[in-house]
Amino acid sequence: MTKLLHISASPRGEKSKSRALALAHIESRVAKDPTLQVDTIDLWDEVLPQFDGDWAAAKMALFGEGEMTDEMQANWTHLTEITNRFIAADHYVFNVPMWNSGVPYRLKQYIDIITQPGFLYGFAPETGYYGLLSGKTATVIVSSAVWAPGVDARFGRDFHSGYLEWWLHKIGVKDAKFIRYQPSMLTADPAAQFEAARAQL
Repeated sequence: MTKLLHISASPRGEKSKSRALALAHIESRVAKDPTLQVDTIDLWDEVLPQFDGDWAAAKMALFGEGEMTDEMQANWTHLTEITNRFIAADHYVFNVPMWNSGVPYRLKQYIDIITQPGFLYGFAPETGYYGLLSGKTATVIVSSAVWAPGVDARFGRDFHSGYLEWWLHKIGVKDAKFIRYQPSMLTADPAAQFEAARAQL
């Protein structure tokens, strides 16, 4: 049974265009495969731990730097549960609005929690990073209010889709399709652009 994990990084609920596109895409996939198992993480409702000094210490203890205390072990067990939920999926659907040319901080927090060596990636001094996930695919819906490919730098920079593409490749998700709904303020007909994005999906 195929598992799909929908990760929503928009806090705007039903007003979110990226979320609406994601839901339309998921609906079409379910129509084609009624056995599809859909799991949803709304990052603005999800309780995510702060990856602070105690969590970092637990990580370093795994590599032999200091002793793993009971509290550290509990933290690491929690992290493992969050990460395994991500690993369990076969296909990922992200909807990600652009914030200040980058990704919303709640998505960055989630990425920082789950992107751990031995879980999602490995590292070799000779060759660098390599992903530990294989056979997984992703659909990434990116949106922005002003920036779009080809616009003048006065309208922003893309540290958004480029970062997500790099991260997915780092963890082994090399088959990732990006759908853009960009922009909405610099086009005469944003509704038509929305429909064009939905048609792409």
